[in-house]
Amino acid sequence: MDPKPPEEDETMDQFMEKFRTQKYEKAFNEETWEEEFEKIPMFMKEVPDEIDPEKNPELACLQSMLFDVEEQAQSCKEEGNDYFKEKNYKKAITAYTEGIKKNCKDVELNAVLYTNRAAAQFHLGNYRSSLNDSIAARKQKPDHLKAVIRGALCYMEIKNYSEALKWCDEGLQISPTEKKLLETRTKADKLHRAAERDARKLKQAEKKKQAEKDSLFLAIKDRGIKLLEKSKKGDEDEDEETSGTVLNDISSSENVPGSQVVLDENGRLHWPVLFFYPEHSQTDFISAFHEDSRFIDHLNEMFSQDLPQWDTDQKYVAHNLEIFFEDETSQCFYQVDPESTLLEVLQHSRFCVKAGTPSFLIFVKKSTFCKTYFSDKKRQRIH
Repeated sequence: MDPKPPEEDETMDQFMEKFRTQKYEKAFNEETWEEEFEKIPMFMKEVPDEIDPEKNPELACLQSMLFDVEEQAQSCKEEGNDYFKEKNYKKAITAYTEGIKKNCKDVELNAVLYTNRAAAQFHLGNYRSSLNDSIAARKQKPDHLKAVIRGALCYMEIKNYSEALKWCDEGLQISPTEKKLLETRTKADKLHRAAERDARKLKQAEKKKQAEKDSLFLAIKDRGIKLLEKSKKGDEDEDEETSGTVLNDISSSENVPGSQVVLDENGRLHWPVLFFYPEHSQTDFISAFHEDSRFIDHLNEMFSQDLPQWDTDQKYVAHNLEIFFEDETSQCFYQVDPESTLLEVLQHSRFCVKAGTPSFLIFVKKSTFCKTYFSDKKRQRIH
C-alpha cells in the first residue's frame, strides 16, 4: 500500500486542529438550550399564528406540506364529485377514499368526503357501508346535516325505524324545517308503528300456537300414547320411547309433509295414518283418522266399490284383510282386531307412534304372500 502524500497529512492535521479549537456555531447554548429546543418544529408545544419563513424555514416547510395534503384531499373530493355527477359511483368511491386517506386536518373537508362516499355507496345499494360512512362523518362533525340525512335514509333501507326516527330528531334539532328529514320522520314513524303492531300480532299468534301445542301434548300424555323419537345420543339409527314429552315428531309427519295430529273442539284426536300394502308396494294415507273410529269402517269405505287398480285379482275386500303393526324394539308384529278403534290400538303397550304418523301393514288373509312374509318373523294377536 502506497504511503499518503505529505500534503494530505498536513490537511488532516489542520482540520483536526480547527475542530479542537473552534466551537460549533449551531450548537445549543448551555443557558438557553430549552428555548432553542422549543424552536424545533418536532418539539414545539404551540405553533405560532404567523410563520416567518426566514426566521423559521423548517416550520414554514412543514406548513407548506400540510397545505399540500389539504389541497390533495380537496382535489380528490372534486374528482369524486365529477364521477358522482356522471353516476359512476364506483370511481367516485375510489376518489373519495383517496381523499380520506390523506388524513388532512380539515374537519369540514373530512366530513364532506365521508358524506359524499356514503351517498355513492347508497346509490349502489350498499346501505351498511353508507351508514358506516355517515357515522364516520358525524364523528368528524356531529352537526353535519347531510350526514344525518344520509344516515336516516340508510336506517330506513335496513328497516331499523327506531334508529331512523332518532337520527331524524337529531337532524331536526340542527335544522327544524329540513323537508327531507320531516318526510323521512313521518314515514319512519308510520312504519315503526306498523312493525310494532305486526310484532305484537306475531307474538300473540305464537302464544296461541304454543297453547294449542301444549294442549295437544297433554291430550296425548293423558291417553298414555307413546311417541318414538330419534335418539339424540350415539347412533342416529337408534330410537327411544317417550310419553307426553314435547317433540317435533308429532307436529309434522315425515312420511307426509304438512300432516299432523289435531285436537278438535271436543277434545278428541285426529291422526294422520298410513296403510302399507307390502305385497304390492303400495300405500294409502288417511289425513284425519278419528281416534274413536274403527279400522273396519275405514277398510269398508276404501275397498267397497272402486277397487284399486293394482289389485288385479280383486282380493282386497274389507272382511278378507288382516292388519298388523310392528314393534321395532322386539321385532314382533301384532295383529289388530278390525273392530278396534284407533285409540285402543294406540294405547297398546307395544305401540309407538313414529314420525308423528301411526303406520299399519295390510295383508290378504291366508295369502301365499302373507305366509311367506311372516315365515321368519314373530307375530302375535292383540287380546
